[in-house]
Amino acid sequence: MVGLLSLKLLMRDQFPDLVCQVVQHEKGAFHCVKYWIELSIVPLEIRRQRSKLIVVKSVFGFLIIGAVSTVSLMAGQAGVLRKAPELAFNIPGQGEKLLSQFRGKVVALEFILTTCAHCQAASKVMTKFQEEFGKRGFQALDLAINALDGQGGNTEADELVSAFSKNFRVGFPVGYLPRAQMMNFTGFSMADRMVVPQLVLIDRKGFIHYQTPAGSGPEWDKQMNDSALREHIEELLALGGATTAAPKPKSKMVASAAKK
Repeated sequence: MVGLLSLKLLMRDQFPDLVCQVVQHEKGAFHCVKYWIELSIVPLEIRRQRSKLIVVKSVFGFLIIGAVSTVSLMAGQAGVLRKAPELAFNIPGQGEKLLSQFRGKVVALEFILTTCAHCQAASKVMTKFQEEFGKRGFQALDLAINALDGQGGNTEADELVSAFSKNFRVGFPVGYLPRAQMMNFTGFSMADRMVVPQLVLIDRKGFIHYQTPAGSGPEWDKQMNDSALREHIEELLALGGATTAAPKPKSKMVASAAKK
Protein backbone atom coordinates (compact mmCIF):
# COMPACT_ATOMS: atom_id res chain seq x y z
CA MET A 1 0.00 0.00 0.00
CA VAL A 2 2.77 2.43 0.89
CA GLY A 3 4.63 1.65 -2.31
CA LEU A 4 1.57 2.31 -4.47
CA LEU A 5 0.80 5.55 -2.64
CA SER A 6 4.37 6.78 -3.15
CA LEU A 7 4.17 5.87 -6.82
CA LYS A 8 0.99 7.93 -7.17
CA LEU A 9 2.59 10.98 -5.57
CA LEU A 10 5.70 10.74 -7.74
CA MET A 11 3.84 10.17 -11.00
CA ARG A 12 0.73 12.28 -10.49
CA ASP A 13 1.86 15.22 -12.63
CA GLN A 14 4.05 13.52 -15.21
CA PHE A 15 2.04 10.35 -15.81
CA PRO A 16 -1.66 10.92 -15.08
CA ASP A 17 -2.75 7.86 -17.05
CA LEU A 18 -0.25 5.72 -15.13
CA VAL A 19 -1.71 6.95 -11.86
CA CYS A 20 -5.10 5.90 -13.14
CA GLN A 21 -3.80 2.40 -13.79
CA VAL A 22 -2.34 2.21 -10.27
CA VAL A 23 -5.72 3.20 -8.88
CA GLN A 24 -7.32 0.52 -11.00
CA HIS A 25 -4.80 -2.06 -9.76
CA GLU A 26 -5.45 -1.11 -6.14
CA LYS A 27 -9.12 -0.21 -5.97
CA GLY A 28 -10.85 -1.63 -9.03
CA ALA A 29 -11.99 -0.49 -12.45
CA PHE A 30 -14.42 2.32 -11.52
CA HIS A 31 -11.78 4.99 -10.99
CA CYS A 32 -10.06 4.23 -14.25
CA VAL A 33 -13.35 4.26 -16.16
CA LYS A 34 -14.12 7.68 -14.70
CA TYR A 35 -10.73 8.97 -15.85
CA TRP A 36 -11.15 7.78 -19.42
CA ILE A 37 -14.65 9.29 -19.59
CA GLU A 38 -13.13 12.63 -18.64
CA LEU A 39 -10.38 12.13 -21.19
CA SER A 40 -12.92 11.49 -23.93
CA ILE A 41 -14.16 15.09 -23.82
CA VAL A 42 -10.66 16.43 -24.66
CA PRO A 43 -10.62 17.80 -28.24
CA LEU A 44 -9.75 15.16 -30.83
CA GLU A 45 -6.55 16.87 -32.04
CA ILE A 46 -5.14 16.92 -28.50
CA ARG A 47 -6.01 13.25 -28.00
CA ARG A 48 -4.21 12.36 -31.24
CA GLN A 49 -1.10 14.20 -30.11
CA ARG A 50 -1.14 12.35 -26.81
CA SER A 51 -1.94 8.89 -28.15
CA LYS A 52 1.62 7.70 -28.80
CA LEU A 53 2.85 9.02 -25.46
CA ILE A 54 -0.05 7.39 -23.65
CA VAL A 55 0.78 4.01 -25.18
CA VAL A 56 4.40 4.28 -24.07
CA LYS A 57 3.49 5.42 -20.59
CA SER A 58 0.84 2.72 -20.26
CA VAL A 59 3.36 0.01 -21.03
CA PHE A 60 5.74 1.58 -18.54
CA GLY A 61 2.92 1.65 -16.01
CA PHE A 62 2.23 -2.05 -16.34
CA LEU A 63 5.94 -2.75 -15.85
CA ILE A 64 5.99 -0.65 -12.68
CA ILE A 65 2.84 -2.30 -11.34
CA GLY A 66 4.27 -5.71 -12.11
CA ALA A 67 7.46 -4.85 -10.26
CA VAL A 68 5.52 -3.58 -7.23
CA SER A 69 3.39 -6.74 -7.18
CA THR A 70 6.47 -8.95 -7.42
CA VAL A 71 8.17 -7.12 -4.56
CA SER A 72 5.01 -7.41 -2.45
CA LEU A 73 4.79 -11.14 -3.13
CA MET A 74 8.44 -11.66 -2.23
CA ALA A 75 7.99 -9.67 0.95
CA GLY A 76 5.05 -11.85 1.91
CA GLN A 77 7.18 -14.96 1.48
CA ALA A 78 10.23 -13.64 3.30
CA GLY A 79 8.81 -13.99 6.82
CA VAL A 80 8.71 -16.96 9.15
CA LEU A 81 6.05 -19.60 9.37
CA ARG A 82 3.40 -18.99 11.98
CA LYS A 83 2.55 -21.32 14.78
CA ALA A 84 -0.86 -22.88 14.27
CA PRO A 85 -3.31 -21.14 16.63
CA GLU A 86 -5.20 -23.28 19.09
CA LEU A 87 -8.46 -24.49 17.65
CA ALA A 88 -11.42 -26.06 19.46
CA PHE A 89 -13.95 -28.20 17.62
CA ASN A 90 -16.46 -30.99 18.23
CA ILE A 91 -16.33 -34.56 16.95
CA PRO A 92 -19.58 -36.55 17.10
CA GLY A 93 -19.51 -39.07 19.93
CA GLN A 94 -16.29 -37.62 21.34
CA GLY A 95 -17.20 -34.08 22.34
CA GLU A 96 -14.82 -31.13 22.22
CA LYS A 97 -11.29 -31.61 20.98
CA LEU A 98 -8.29 -29.29 20.59
CA LEU A 99 -5.91 -29.12 17.65
CA SER A 100 -2.99 -29.22 20.08
CA GLN A 101 -4.03 -32.76 21.04
CA PHE A 102 -2.65 -33.86 17.66
CA ARG A 103 0.79 -32.34 18.35
CA GLY A 104 3.51 -34.79 17.37
CA LYS A 105 1.69 -35.73 14.16
CA VAL A 106 1.73 -34.19 10.70
CA VAL A 107 -1.81 -32.83 10.40
CA ALA A 108 -3.75 -32.22 7.19
CA LEU A 109 -6.56 -29.97 8.36
CA GLU A 110 -9.38 -29.38 5.89
CA PHE A 111 -12.24 -26.95 6.38
CA ILE A 112 -15.22 -28.24 4.42
CA LEU A 113 -18.90 -27.95 3.64
CA THR A 114 -20.67 -31.29 3.94
CA THR A 115 -22.70 -30.41 0.83
CA CYS A 116 -19.68 -29.48 -1.32
CA ALA A 117 -18.77 -32.00 -4.04
CA HIS A 118 -15.13 -30.87 -3.99
CA CYS A 119 -15.00 -31.48 -0.24
CA GLN A 120 -16.54 -34.91 -0.62
CA ALA A 121 -13.93 -35.83 -3.24
CA ALA A 122 -11.13 -34.38 -1.10
CA SER A 123 -12.19 -36.52 1.86
CA LYS A 124 -11.77 -39.64 -0.27
CA VAL A 125 -8.25 -38.54 -1.24
CA MET A 126 -7.37 -37.86 2.39
CA THR A 127 -8.74 -41.25 3.40
CA LYS A 128 -6.24 -42.86 1.03
CA PHE A 129 -3.42 -40.78 2.48
CA GLN A 130 -4.52 -41.65 6.01
CA GLU A 131 -4.34 -45.35 5.18
CA GLU A 132 -0.95 -44.94 3.53
CA PHE A 133 0.79 -42.57 5.95
CA GLY A 134 -1.11 -43.01 9.21
CA LYS A 135 1.41 -45.42 10.73
CA ARG A 136 4.17 -42.88 10.08
CA GLY A 137 2.47 -40.16 12.11
CA PHE A 138 0.11 -38.56 9.61
CA GLN A 139 -3.33 -37.40 10.72
CA ALA A 140 -6.07 -36.12 8.42
CA LEU A 141 -8.84 -34.06 9.96
CA ASP A 142 -11.95 -32.55 8.36
CA LEU A 143 -13.90 -29.76 10.05
CA ALA A 144 -17.31 -28.82 8.67
CA ILE A 145 -18.12 -25.11 8.85
CA ASN A 146 -21.80 -25.51 7.87
CA ALA A 147 -22.87 -28.04 10.53
CA LEU A 148 -24.01 -25.33 12.94
CA ASP A 149 -25.93 -23.31 10.34
CA GLY A 150 -29.27 -24.82 11.35
CA GLN A 151 -31.32 -24.32 14.48
CA GLY A 152 -30.64 -27.76 15.97
CA GLY A 153 -27.37 -26.93 17.69
CA ASN A 154 -24.83 -29.65 18.43
CA THR A 155 -27.38 -32.47 18.13
CA GLU A 156 -28.19 -31.60 14.55
CA ALA A 157 -24.53 -30.93 13.79
CA ASP A 158 -23.52 -34.35 15.15
CA GLU A 159 -26.07 -36.03 12.90
CA LEU A 160 -25.02 -34.06 9.81
CA VAL A 161 -21.31 -34.74 10.26
CA SER A 162 -21.85 -38.40 11.16
CA ALA A 163 -23.91 -38.85 8.00
CA PHE A 164 -21.15 -37.24 5.94
CA SER A 165 -18.53 -39.60 7.38
CA LYS A 166 -20.72 -42.64 6.77
CA ASN A 167 -21.95 -41.74 3.28
CA PHE A 168 -18.48 -40.95 1.95
CA ARG A 169 -16.66 -43.61 3.97
CA VAL A 170 -14.27 -41.13 5.53
CA GLY A 171 -11.42 -42.96 7.26
CA PHE A 172 -10.39 -40.25 9.73
CA PRO A 173 -12.05 -37.89 12.24
CA VAL A 174 -14.59 -35.38 10.96
CA GLY A 175 -15.71 -32.62 13.30
CA TYR A 176 -17.34 -29.24 13.12
CA LEU A 177 -16.94 -25.69 14.37
CA PRO A 178 -18.45 -22.23 13.79
CA ARG A 179 -17.41 -20.42 10.63
CA ALA A 180 -15.97 -17.53 12.66
CA GLN A 181 -13.40 -19.84 14.27
CA MET A 182 -12.25 -21.03 10.86
CA MET A 183 -11.88 -17.41 9.68
CA ASN A 184 -9.78 -16.53 12.72
CA PHE A 185 -7.59 -19.59 12.29
CA THR A 186 -6.89 -19.07 8.59
CA GLY A 187 -6.54 -15.31 8.81
CA PHE A 188 -9.16 -14.74 6.12
CA SER A 189 -11.46 -11.73 6.21
CA MET A 190 -15.07 -11.17 5.24
CA ALA A 191 -13.78 -9.45 2.10
CA ASP A 192 -12.20 -12.67 0.82
CA ARG A 193 -14.13 -14.72 -1.73
CA MET A 194 -13.40 -17.99 -0.01
CA VAL A 195 -13.72 -21.41 -1.61
CA VAL A 196 -13.76 -24.82 0.02
CA PRO A 197 -12.15 -27.09 0.85
CA GLN A 198 -9.46 -25.06 2.58
CA LEU A 199 -6.34 -27.07 3.43
CA VAL A 200 -3.71 -26.39 6.09
CA LEU A 201 -0.68 -28.69 6.49
CA ILE A 202 0.92 -28.56 9.94
CA ASP A 203 4.18 -30.19 11.04
CA ARG A 204 4.77 -32.19 14.23
CA LYS A 205 5.82 -29.06 16.11
CA GLY A 206 2.64 -27.23 15.23
CA PHE A 207 3.96 -24.93 12.46
CA ILE A 208 1.88 -24.27 9.36
CA HIS A 209 3.92 -25.08 6.23
CA TYR A 210 1.25 -24.99 3.54
CA GLN A 211 -2.11 -23.25 3.37
CA THR A 212 -4.39 -22.81 0.41
CA PRO A 213 -5.29 -19.23 -0.52
CA ALA A 214 -8.82 -18.04 0.17
CA GLY A 215 -9.92 -17.90 -3.46
CA SER A 216 -9.72 -20.33 -6.34
CA GLY A 217 -6.92 -20.02 -8.88
CA PRO A 218 -3.63 -21.61 -9.97
CA GLU A 219 -2.14 -21.61 -6.45
CA TRP A 220 -5.23 -23.23 -4.93
CA ASP A 221 -5.29 -25.85 -7.70
CA LYS A 222 -1.58 -26.51 -7.27
CA GLN A 223 -1.80 -27.13 -3.53
CA MET A 224 -4.90 -29.34 -3.81
CA ASN A 225 -3.35 -31.48 -6.53
CA ASP A 226 -3.03 -35.10 -5.36
CA SER A 227 0.63 -35.37 -6.35
CA ALA A 228 1.53 -32.10 -4.63
CA LEU A 229 -0.33 -33.18 -1.50
CA ARG A 230 1.57 -36.45 -1.39
CA GLU A 231 4.88 -34.64 -1.85
CA HIS A 232 4.10 -32.13 0.91
CA ILE A 233 2.96 -34.81 3.34
CA GLU A 234 6.08 -36.89 2.74
CA GLU A 235 8.22 -33.79 3.16
CA LEU A 236 6.72 -32.97 6.56
CA LEU A 237 6.89 -36.60 7.72
CA ALA A 238 10.59 -36.65 6.84
CA LEU A 239 11.19 -33.59 9.03
CA GLY A 240 10.37 -35.55 12.15
CA GLY A 241 10.37 -33.20 15.12
CA ALA A 242 13.25 -31.09 13.83
CA THR A 243 11.32 -27.96 12.86
CA THR A 244 13.30 -24.87 13.83
CA ALA A 245 11.88 -21.92 15.72
CA ALA A 246 11.89 -19.76 12.58
CA PRO A 247 11.31 -21.93 9.50
CA LYS A 248 10.83 -20.33 6.11
CA PRO A 249 7.37 -20.61 4.55
CA LYS A 250 6.74 -22.74 1.47
CA SER A 251 3.75 -20.77 0.31
CA LYS A 252 2.07 -17.42 0.84
CA MET A 253 -0.83 -17.42 3.29
CA VAL A 254 -3.01 -15.58 1.92
CA ALA A 255 -16.78 -15.33 3.55
CA SER A 256 -18.07 -16.44 1.36
CA ALA A 257 -18.69 -18.04 -1.97
CA ALA A 258 -17.94 -21.76 -1.76
CA LYS A 259 -16.51 -23.75 -4.62
CA LYS A 260 -19.08 -26.40 -5.31
